[in-house]
Amino acid sequence: MPLDLIVKGVLTGLVYGLGALGLSVIYGVTRIVNFAHGEMMTAAMYVAVLLFVWAKVDPMLAILPVAVLAFVFGFALQRTVINPFVTRPEHTQFMLLVAVAMILVNVQLIVFGPDARNVMVDYQLESFEVGPLIIDKARAFAALAALAVAAALFAFFRYSLTGKAIRACADNQLGARVVGLDVDRLYALTFGLGAACVGAAGCLMLLLVDVTPMQGPAYTLLAFIVVIVGGMGSLPGALAAGVVIGVSEALAGFYFTPSAKSMFTFALLVLVLLFRPQGLFGRRV
Repeated sequence: MPLDLIVKGVLTGLVYGLGALGLSVIYGVTRIVNFAHGEMMTAAMYVAVLLFVWAKVDPMLAILPVAVLAFVFGFALQRTVINPFVTRPEHTQFMLLVAVAMILVNVQLIVFGPDARNVMVDYQLESFEVGPLIIDKARAFAALAALAVAAALFAFFRYSLTGKAIRACADNQLGARVVGLDVDRLYALTFGLGAACVGAAGCLMLLLVDVTPMQGPAYTLLAFIVVIVGGMGSLPGALAAGVVIGVSEALAGFYFTPSAKSMFTFALLVLVLLFRPQGLFGRRV
């Protein structure tokens, strides 16, 4: 039923949007494109798998510890490795983060092997019946959690002093330095927050799909498409674009074939680049 598919696409798209939110946050403030984004998500998924296997921790409950670990990793990575490259040419930043991505992929292959891993919780096979609609519980819970994490991030940037300082750095880095803000530390915090979003999204994605080390580049590409369609640096745009892409994938998989989903996703990207290159929520420069 098309309405079921649209609801499924919206719920899945919110998880996509949360994953892309991390990429948008990092780029919007530091102007660095995290080419290791998808690999960081798969790493978070593997951590959630380990927590489930060792301690029977539900991926929904693993969001907080995994997000904290991802924040620490992102903060340390930016502070020690990426920060010296902030002012260097973009191609050197690209090569650095691609190298980080390759390291993460190979470490995951060595530790976990190439086989797919998953978790199985009770509610993954259950659903809600809302009138004529049948909604997967796991997908619904993942979408609600994605909204909650995104709302917390929006509130942090809007109302906290640190969030306002980060926004000041994004608007005018030189002016932020002049008034005494520690821009390097704020950049590291931003990278950590972006990584935390990726960690949370990885836990939620684990409820929907299996994880393999080689999925990382696909998630990186998906996050890029979501961010470009929504508007580079726009947080609401990332969520909205995630929903649009989730719905387009669901409908394409139903009316055509599952393999056609990527074709429609890229077609949407091409249309946005042709007719609204700044993205759905981006500002024209």
